[in-house]
Amino acid sequence: MNHRLIVDEWKIIEEGFSPEQNRFAESIFTLGNEHMGLRGFFEEQYSGDSLPGTYLAGVYYPDQTKVGWWKNGYPEYFAKVINATNWIGVDLEINGRQLDLAKSKFKAFRRELDLKSACLTRSFVWIGEDGQEIAFAFSRFLSMARKNIACLSVRIQPLNFNGTITVLPYLDGDVTNEDTNYNEKFWTEINREIDEETALLTMKTKKTGFQVATTMAAQIRSKDGSVLPTIKQECLSEKEFVGYRFTIPVTTNTEFELQKIVAVCTSRDFPQDQLEATSRFKLQAACASGFDQLFAEHNQEMQSKWQDTDITINGDPRVQQGIRYCIFQLLQTYTGADPRLNIGPKGFSGEKYGGAVYWDTEAYCLPFYLYTKIETAKNLLFYRYHQLDKAKENAAKLGLKGALYPMVTIDGAECHNEWEITFEEIHRNAAIAYAIYNYTRYSGDCSYLHDYGIEVLVEISRFWADRVTYNPKMDSYMLLGVTGPNEYENNVNNNWYTNTMAAWTLDYTLNSLAEIATAEKAKYGRLVAKLSLTPDEVSRWQTIMDKMYYPYSE
Repeated sequence: MNHRLIVDEWKIIEEGFSPEQNRFAESIFTLGNEHMGLRGFFEEQYSGDSLPGTYLAGVYYPDQTKVGWWKNGYPEYFAKVINATNWIGVDLEINGRQLDLAKSKFKAFRRELDLKSACLTRSFVWIGEDGQEIAFAFSRFLSMARKNIACLSVRIQPLNFNGTITVLPYLDGDVTNEDTNYNEKFWTEINREIDEETALLTMKTKKTGFQVATTMAAQIRSKDGSVLPTIKQECLSEKEFVGYRFTIPVTTNTEFELQKIVAVCTSRDFPQDQLEATSRFKLQAACASGFDQLFAEHNQEMQSKWQDTDITINGDPRVQQGIRYCIFQLLQTYTGADPRLNIGPKGFSGEKYGGAVYWDTEAYCLPFYLYTKIETAKNLLFYRYHQLDKAKENAAKLGLKGALYPMVTIDGAECHNEWEITFEEIHRNAAIAYAIYNYTRYSGDCSYLHDYGIEVLVEISRFWADRVTYNPKMDSYMLLGVTGPNEYENNVNNNWYTNTMAAWTLDYTLNSLAEIATAEKAKYGRLVAKLSLTPDEVSRWQTIMDKMYYPYSE
C-alpha cells in the first residue's frame, strides 16, 4: 500500500497527508483502553472522506437483521458496538473561517502514534491566502490508569498571523453508524447541562437502554501554563450537543493551548440514578490532578504493561514495529479488568464485524494472554462459561442437544445470518474447548476445568454427538454439511479440521471426566447429577471418537 508510514521500532509515523487513504490511517491510529476507544479521526471538522468512530465496550444495539429469506435459527438482530458520543471534537476557526484540511492549504503534516505511551499526536502548519502561517499540534490519550477518563490538547502558535482564532471543544451525541441495516438512529438524548466549568451530555440507546453520561471540562492556557483570563467564553447547548466557544485575539508567536478532559461513564458500570453524578465526580477528580499528572499515571500504567508483554526482535526494525503494534492493539482492546468483555476482531478500529466476539479470540488471542497475564486469559474463559445457557439455546433452535456457541455475539445470542456460516461453521465449538485445554496446560490450574470448564466441555460434546451422522456402510461417524475454518468451500461433507477437532473434544472431555472422578470423587458425583450424565452417553462419545471419519485424499 502506497502510504507514508515510517519504520520505527516504537512508533507509527505518518509524514504527509494522503486524503485517499485517510480511512486507512484513521484505523491504524486507533486508541483504546478496554473501556472505550476511538478511531484516529481529526479533532477539527474535516469534509473529506472520513469515518468518525467513538466506541464503548459492551454498549451495543440490536440492529435488525436484513436477509433475503428467513430460516429457522436465524438471529433477529445483529448486536453491534455502536458509535457513541463524539467527545474528541474541537472546531477551529481562523478569522471566522472554518479550519478544514480538505479545503485548507497546509504543510508539514505529521501524525505519530507512540506505542510505548499510547499517545497520538498530530501537527501541521496552516497556510492562509495571504501567506499567513499558524502551527497546530494535537495530542490525545485514553487513560489506562483511569478507564473513564480521556484527554486531549491542542497547541496553537501563530507564526506570522495577527487576528482572531476561535476554539470550540464540544460533545456531540448526534452520531450514526455507517453500517446500520436500516439507517436507524441508535441514540436519544436524556439530558444536557452546561455552565462555565463543566458540560454534560447523557444519551440512551433506544432499544437496549444503555445510558452514557459524558462530562467535559475545557480550558485555554498560555505557553507558561497559566489560564488566559482575557478570552471570550460562550456556552453552547442545543439538541444532542454541548460545547464552549473560546474567542482568542492573537498576534505573531502568541502561543496557547486548549486542554480538554472528559469522563465517560456507562450504565453497564454504574447505577443509572447515579450515572451523571459519577461522571461529574470522576471529571472533577481528573481536573484536580491536572493534564500532566493524568498523562504521567497513564504512561506509568503503559510501561508496566510493556514490561510484561514486549517482544524484542533484533535485526529487522519493520518486523519489530509490526509485532509491537499487534501487542499494542491487544493491550488497547482487552486487559482483563472486566470479565464481561471480550475481543472484537478489529478492536476499536471501526464498525466492521460490529465489535462482536468471534472464535478468533480463543484461537488467536488467548495464547498471548496465557503467556503474559494468566488471570486475563482466565477471564476470557469465564466469558464463555457465563454464556453457556445461551449456547444451549442456540443449539436447541437447530433441533440439537448440548451447546453451540455463536459464530458472532456480544451477549451470548447468535448474531450471524449467513446460513453456511451460522449453521455450518461449527468448528467454533472446538475452539472454545481447546481454549480450556490451553489454559489448563499453560497455567497448571485445574480448578477452572473442574469447577466450570467441564460443564462447557460436556455440553459441547453433547452437541457433537447429536450433530454427527452414522454411515453404516463405512461404519463411521461423519459431519455432513459443514464449512471449514478457511471458508473457502461451504456446505461440504467431512471437513478434516472440523472432524478432527470434534473427535479431539470428545476425547478431552472423557479424559477430563476421568481426571475429576479420580481426583475429586464427591465433586464428580455432584457433576454427574447436575448434568444428568449416564454411562451410555459417555460410552457413545468414545464410540464416535473411535469411528470418526477423516477424508483422506485417495
